[in-house]
Amino acid sequence: MNSPKTNAAPVPQGDPTADPVRWRILFVLIITIFMTLVGVSIVNVALPSIRIGLDASQSDLQWVLSGYALTFGVVLVGAGRAGDIMGRGGLFLIGVGIFTVSSVAAGLAPNAEWLNAARFAQGIGSGLLNPQGLGMIQHYFRGDARGRAFGYFGTAVGVSVAIGPVLGGLLIELGGPELGWRLTFLVNVPIGLAALILGLRWFPRPLIIRLPRTGSGLRSLDPVGALLLALAVLAILFPFVEHSGSALIWLLLPLGLALVWAWVWWERRYLRLGLSPMVDLKIFSTRSYSHGITIMTLYFMGVTSVWVLVALYVQEGGGKSALESGFFGIPAALLSASAAYWAGSRVMRLGRKVVIWGLTLALIGLGLSIGVVLLHEAGLVSIWWLMASLAFVGMAQGSVISPNQTLTLADVPLDYAGSSGAIMQTGQRIGTAVGIAVITAATFYTLAATSWAMAMVTGFGLIAAVVFAALLVAIKDQRDRARSVAGTPARA
Repeated sequence: MNSPKTNAAPVPQGDPTADPVRWRILFVLIITIFMTLVGVSIVNVALPSIRIGLDASQSDLQWVLSGYALTFGVVLVGAGRAGDIMGRGGLFLIGVGIFTVSSVAAGLAPNAEWLNAARFAQGIGSGLLNPQGLGMIQHYFRGDARGRAFGYFGTAVGVSVAIGPVLGGLLIELGGPELGWRLTFLVNVPIGLAALILGLRWFPRPLIIRLPRTGSGLRSLDPVGALLLALAVLAILFPFVEHSGSALIWLLLPLGLALVWAWVWWERRYLRLGLSPMVDLKIFSTRSYSHGITIMTLYFMGVTSVWVLVALYVQEGGGKSALESGFFGIPAALLSASAAYWAGSRVMRLGRKVVIWGLTLALIGLGLSIGVVLLHEAGLVSIWWLMASLAFVGMAQGSVISPNQTLTLADVPLDYAGSSGAIMQTGQRIGTAVGIAVITAATFYTLAATSWAMAMVTGFGLIAAVVFAALLVAIKDQRDRARSVAGTPARA
């Protein structure tokens, strides 16, 4: 695929994929992602303690989650493009620094307003560092090594998801309602400091490539395109994360779609003027990329809601504590970590088949979980059997996310590695927000009329429908690849 001439950071002398320091760089990326994901899962457990400790309202608690999600999604693509041009290592460390400092601010928050401001800042830091991590893996790893790198990346995701809720529960038990929730934020600080120190020591120089003060320096960042896309993502996400009850807020959705159209028009115009657009729109004509983004968006639209529903069900429907509810996801998370390593080592050989198997496992896990819920309602099995059925969802997570990232970004030009990866992550954020809003609303609507068991059947049924749609896209991509290998042009 041809891509426009860019002002992206020059590749250092020599082959970066042969540099042994790349494994050290990967280690820094992994411990940082581990920190950000543990921080997210801990907050979910800490919300009741935050309400008591800060006398926070329900709206305050909502924005503890929503504020982070909004700023994270809004800055992703712009941050990815800035890293492509100015150097990914430096922006990654800036993101780590912002996330770490804002974790301190959150842990010391005297009131809910302070805490929410710190959460907004955490989202900015995480949005800055995440696309740089994907871009650096693209830069330093190729072929099977890239699959293994994403596999290690996925293993860290699985372990962090397993540890987060349990660690949060333990910290809250140790610190009590006043100190415990503060510790859930402050636990990020030593990890963030370690990532900063090791990154400053191991990342290649220059960390930041300064833009020229004259000529096309600022224009290479495409500030208008960055602003249009940021506003579009904000308009699309906001109605799904703000549950104020006002119908007028949904008018932001058509505005967001109009802004997406304006962004596409601007990117095409920017390219016609001979400038480097924020995103090379030609990448969407690459089947592996467009299919991969669709799969990832649908997957996150569905499966992310599984853990939200399970936490609600086992606590409110099953009478379990927050700490006990954290244990339900441990087998799934550990199997996710193991599956990510296994799949990462084989994805370049097996291709999209790995993702197809993973999505099939997710459907099996959802079906078995529905069975457990109904049998528990009838008094035939313990609610703890959900740990076994959800283990299939965990294996699916490891077999879908990291392998799909590898395949989706395989044919993307390195000059656009950061922004292209950020587009994929933006799809994840939008899918997650839409899925949680719609699926939980349908679940609570059913609960108001029937029982927790039927509400869970409704929720898990909707999730299965979305995952099945992702499976159909994965099967189509696999068939397109087979036709391409056989020399037959793949149809759109």
